Amino acid sequence: MAGKRRSREELALLGGAIGLTQGVLYLLLNVLDSPVWYSVLMAALMQAALGVAWSVVAIGLSPYLEHVFDLVTPIRLAELSNPNCPLLKKLAAQTPGTFQHTLFVATLAEAAARSLRCNVELVRAGTLYHDIGKMHDPQGFIENQMGGVNKHDSIDDPWQSAAIIKKHVTEGLAIARRHRLPTAVQAFIPEHQGTMTIAYFYHQAQRRAQEHAEFHMDDRDFRYDGPIPQSRETGIVMLADSCEAALRSLKEATPEEALAMVNRVLRARWQDEQLIESGLTRAEMSQIAEIFVRVWQQVNHQRIPYPKVRSA
Repeated sequence: MAGKRRSREELALLGGAIGLTQGVLYLLLNVLDSPVWYSVLMAALMQAALGVAWSVVAIGLSPYLEHVFDLVTPIRLAELSNPNCPLLKKLAAQTPGTFQHTLFVATLAEAAARSLRCNVELVRAGTLYHDIGKMHDPQGFIENQMGGVNKHDSIDDPWQSAAIIKKHVTEGLAIARRHRLPTAVQAFIPEHQGTMTIAYFYHQAQRRAQEHAEFHMDDRDFRYDGPIPQSRETGIVMLADSCEAALRSLKEATPEEALAMVNRVLRARWQDEQLIESGLTRAEMSQIAEIFVRVWQQVNHQRIPYPKVRSA
């Protein structure tokens, strides 16, 4: 029962219920054997108080035990997902575009995780922190440029640009360790990218290598270092992250067109063998695609056009 609690208050209430149960059981087990009702009643009340007292001790010790043993309880995950968490507030302030991207990815991933009976709390927390490494260079990522100058146009070097993009994974892990995030949450940082290719700059480099013989192409320069997703939860976040930008770009598309696009993205990840260690099945790919489109429809719902107000 304690494993299903979502707050310290719920855990305290559970402790009260345990204390009451403990006291009542002590009373029932001893009332027939003891002729002294008063002493039995006092002992029963003491047992009830001890049950409550141990819940207080458990609540006090739980944050330390979670850190020492690297535990991810539902309560700790809920606390990490609090938007007032200092690291999330810093992410929202320094990389507002990335933060909005993260919120939509979390919406997609949570819906899929809930349908597939995965750990929704872990998916939510892992998604919120999966791109914290972008704080190392916010302007290196297009969602934070707000329509301004693209930093990579001035760099004009696909190898250097790819290195900047890849660095958000290593920097993200460094930030996560400094803030003592659980290992299970840290896993989302490298695994949501797996060993995928940074396609845009990879194709740019290919063109330059074809035009200029002095350029040497090494695919490893344009692939993330991995590992590929090792759990269903990180696999779902990889798929949600891959589909987020494409779904945002769809404005007038029909649900059928959106589903076809999402299926293409998911098929590409499957064929690239990014999900072979995640535990996700091919049949679940179709289910995830339908869930993503359903969430997109909810977010992209049409609004009633308001009449123009005629000025006086």
